[in-house]
Amino acid sequence: MRKNIRLAYLVMALGTMTMSAQQSAVYNNEYQEFEHAVRLFNEEQYLAAQLIFQKVKNTQFAQNKEMEADCAYYIANCAIRLDQSTAEQKIDDFVNKYPTSAKQHQAYLDVTDYYFSKGDYRKALHYATKIQDPKYVGDLAEDKYNFQKGYSFFYVKNMKEAKRTLRKVRPGSEWGDQASYYLGYMAYDSDNVEDAEKLFEKVGDKSKYQERIGYYRADMNFKSGNFEKAIAEGLGQLDKTEDEAQRSELQKIVGESYFNTSQFENALPYLLSYEGKEGKWSNTDYYQLGYAYYKQNDYEQAIEQFNKIISGKDAVAQNAYYHLGESYLRTDKKVQALNAFKNASEMSFNRDIQEDAFLNYAKLSYEIGNAFESAPTVLNAFITKYPRSTHKQEIENLLIDSYVTSKNYEDALTILENSRGNDNAEVYQKVLFLRGIELYSTQQYSQALKLFNRAAGEHHNQRMTALANYWRAESLFALGRYDESIRGFDDFKKSEGAGLTNEYKQVDYSIGYAYFKLKKYEQAIGAFTAFTKLGGVDKNKLNDANLRIGDANFAIGKYWPAMDAYNLVINSGSLDVEYAKFQKAISYGFVDRNQKKVEDLLAFVSDHPLSNLADKAQYEIGVSYDLLNQKDKALGAYTALINSFPTSNYRTRAVLRQGLIYYSIGKNDVALSKFKEVVSDAPNTPEALEAVQNARLIYVDNGQMDQYANWVKGLDFVEVSQEELDSDTFESAERQYIQNNKEEAIRGYEQYLKSFPNGQKALQSHYYLAQLYAGQGQDNKSLQHYEAVLRAGQSEYSEVALVRAIEMYLKANDEGKAIDRLKRLEKEAIQEQNKVYAMSNLMKLYYEQKNYTQALTYSEQVNEKQGVDSRIKNDAQVIIARTSLSTGNEVKAKQAYAEVLKSARGEVAAEALYYDAYFKNKEGQYESSNEAVQKLAKEYSSYKYYGAKGLVLMAENFYALNDSYQATYILESVMKNFGDYVDVKAQAQKKLNQIKEEEAKHNSSIAN
Repeated sequence: MRKNIRLAYLVMALGTMTMSAQQSAVYNNEYQEFEHAVRLFNEEQYLAAQLIFQKVKNTQFAQNKEMEADCAYYIANCAIRLDQSTAEQKIDDFVNKYPTSAKQHQAYLDVTDYYFSKGDYRKALHYATKIQDPKYVGDLAEDKYNFQKGYSFFYVKNMKEAKRTLRKVRPGSEWGDQASYYLGYMAYDSDNVEDAEKLFEKVGDKSKYQERIGYYRADMNFKSGNFEKAIAEGLGQLDKTEDEAQRSELQKIVGESYFNTSQFENALPYLLSYEGKEGKWSNTDYYQLGYAYYKQNDYEQAIEQFNKIISGKDAVAQNAYYHLGESYLRTDKKVQALNAFKNASEMSFNRDIQEDAFLNYAKLSYEIGNAFESAPTVLNAFITKYPRSTHKQEIENLLIDSYVTSKNYEDALTILENSRGNDNAEVYQKVLFLRGIELYSTQQYSQALKLFNRAAGEHHNQRMTALANYWRAESLFALGRYDESIRGFDDFKKSEGAGLTNEYKQVDYSIGYAYFKLKKYEQAIGAFTAFTKLGGVDKNKLNDANLRIGDANFAIGKYWPAMDAYNLVINSGSLDVEYAKFQKAISYGFVDRNQKKVEDLLAFVSDHPLSNLADKAQYEIGVSYDLLNQKDKALGAYTALINSFPTSNYRTRAVLRQGLIYYSIGKNDVALSKFKEVVSDAPNTPEALEAVQNARLIYVDNGQMDQYANWVKGLDFVEVSQEELDSDTFESAERQYIQNNKEEAIRGYEQYLKSFPNGQKALQSHYYLAQLYAGQGQDNKSLQHYEAVLRAGQSEYSEVALVRAIEMYLKANDEGKAIDRLKRLEKEAIQEQNKVYAMSNLMKLYYEQKNYTQALTYSEQVNEKQGVDSRIKNDAQVIIARTSLSTGNEVKAKQAYAEVLKSARGEVAAEALYYDAYFKNKEGQYESSNEAVQKLAKEYSSYKYYGAKGLVLMAENFYALNDSYQATYILESVMKNFGDYVDVKAQAQKKLNQIKEEEAKHNSSIAN
């Protein structure tokens, strides 16, 4: 039995030996291929190696599990190196499928090492975290693994895990030194100086770490406040380092350490050598360099650095702006200092600096003016915020004075009325008066009167009380309250302080005009004469007073005294010579010296052919020749008038006069044609009615009453059968008018027009009704009657009617009708002042309508006229300037604004001053432009719009002068303080964005 078994075993053994021999041959072949694949893998021929490993692994004879596992291991590693999409899955499959493989613990470690050596630390970390327990890979491999894993955590900024992992690396080895270095760096980076120093000590003698550790030690000493050590470490390292970026940082450490130990002279070269981070400096960098220069009294250089700190909002910025203000003051740049101190005073990081900055800001606001807020407002704000300041009394004294010097009377009044006391009562009276003058100058007479009344009631200063009384009277005069104004002037003359004023010399002149307006000519003559006897009075007023003496005497029939007065004007050579010559000539006619009248009038027409009185003079020549019974000469004079002045008001009268002369010498046919010409050319006028009456006489003489009747039927303004009733009705109304019974007069004239709408006195009735209704403030009714006067054509009433109608249309903002009537007034006006009135209003209306061509034409005509009031001339210059700007003619605009600036006041002066700065800016005169803006801020601070526009100009000027701080601060302040002016705010925002974008290129603290 056992033999059989043994035999079986033997047979089996022999069979097995046969099979084993066959398999051994195959295995040897596979092993050779495996070895070949390993060589290819080591030679980095991963794809070829992978194919062979796959072939060996898949052979049906590969019964060796270890070799199969090795093949799987290498296949996965090749996939990793070939960056195949299934690589990670192959590694994971290997680890899971071959848990007993000797390479099982090595798989993830090799991949980690592979990616780490390539610098792909994120992938290295990914595989490193898959290793559950690295202790099986050996001590050295574990240190390497922990370092690689720790560094990868450091790379992805997971400092907590990085520290935990690196601490596992054993000290003393290559990996241990590196771990200590990075642990030291992390301690340094987190400002854990003590740990960092200990860790750096471990590797401090290693040459490859010395350069970097030297830098870190310098920086750590700096951060811990050991500035002397930081200087020593930094200076020692500067000689060794070759890294330019690190060298720049060391320069900063040394420079800032010197700075912090107040060694500013030593700090400067190192601070200057710093190149910034990525080529940019921060606000702190600029501050330290600027302060170092400041401490060396190099204020220009300090300014150059401080003003690069823009839009700062921290303690460094507050300090910088304060010392920037100090530097500006030391270099006499007060405008710039104002802005810097204002900025520092708005920050509370350092309370002492804030208060001192506010004090300087307040003082400078008083001294040079302030475009952002009035000086009184700033001074008051300081007192309110720092009531216990040792400078309180000083600021209060400045506050009182600033009310006047700032010329911001409106704001000053508001402040004074909220804080009145005995100490500033006199100032209060003065500001009331000055604000009244400001309102008076802009023709706001009612508001001005109220303030003058209040100022006159404050008896703190005799001179000021007297002035208030005088200008109170002037305001009453301007409002047409002439009786009251005379009483006011008398009060002024009686007041104690009157003799101390310049107005005292001209009060009789003003009284004379008030009497003249009331047609109290004797009293007017007395007042004007008293004025002319004073010495040292204004020559223009003197000549005007003599002219009015002449007119007043003329009005009451004292023609010789009138001529004496006119002679004084003529001999003065003033602008009123033409008028005086004419009036003198006319006066000769009233004293029976018609021949002399003719001679003077002929000389007048010859000398002044373009005078607005030339047509009237020519008419009076004809009248005088007629009175002298020189009929032919009279006819010739009238013909000359008709031919030379076809649009004159006197043309119709001349034709009528010719008709009367022809009638008187028996040339009835010629006379009749003249009378009919008058009726045809000027119906509904007194001349037309007189022509009809004279024509009737000719028809009667000729026995042609039937022809007369047919002719008259076609005339709608003649009602022959009711002439007597017509006359009586009008006379009744006129009697009430003369007696100043206004309501009865209105009823009478209305009844007349109802009964005789085309009556002989319809024109006069319309005119008087217009005047009466205007006096009652019933503009609509008044305007209807003025228009009726105007529809009747030219008459003795038409000029006044035109002026009054225009005033009402302007008041109602009816520009179209106003322009139509102004054009007519321009053509028909006899009085020069009415021509000027028409032209000046046309230029304004056309400008408002943006019709710049017409606006410019009229404004230039007004500007060229002689004797025009300076305010109207200023208006013309302003229109010239504005239209020139609007049409792109800046050369002309500049010239016009320069003229305006010589005499303008109020808002117009502010506008002109702004454009003075504007043109200087365009010409590159930046400092001069800034001076103009500062003057605008100081003298016209109440005109906020031009102040805001001026500040934007100032910002542009400063940026052109390389002062970025001033430019940006001003623009930010404009946006903060002048948000109501949308156009200015948008302009400021655009400019600010441009500047910040440019400055951000070298300043890391600026967000662009």
